[in-house]
Amino acid sequence: MKINQDLRVGLNTNRKEPLQNNNQNNRFGDMVVKQGTKLQTEQLTRLLGDISTAGDRVARSRNLRELARFKMLVKRFLQETVEHGMDLKQSHTWNRFGEGRRLKIIETIDTRLVELAQDILDEEKEAIDLLDKIGEIKGLLINLYM
Repeated sequence: MKINQDLRVGLNTNRKEPLQNNNQNNRFGDMVVKQGTKLQTEQLTRLLGDISTAGDRVARSRNLRELARFKMLVKRFLQETVEHGMDLKQSHTWNRFGEGRRLKIIETIDTRLVELAQDILDEEKEAIDLLDKIGEIKGLLINLYM
């Protein structure tokens, strides 16, 4: 039985297309990652500006509503920083006695992001100290009430 040459040529061209499609998927994936990083940076910058203005409001007005807003913004900023700035790496090792041990290592992915978090904490130290004192007094009052 004779095999038609035209069919083989058609099969070879079909095999090349998925390779090109894979390359396009990689480019699209890279673009998605870049846009995600850009959006994350914009969100952190916006949060940083909100923290700065809320810190000024707390220092000026010293009311509980502004204080609660400031605390919430600082908490959200730190959560975002830790969530996107740190990575938990787990590994499993064996010692010489054959006992297994699980190791957890926190690696800093974006050191600049962590440095930014430290800078905001240093910058707003007075307001955070004020929040700490108010929170401590509030806790003492609750303990006294109960």
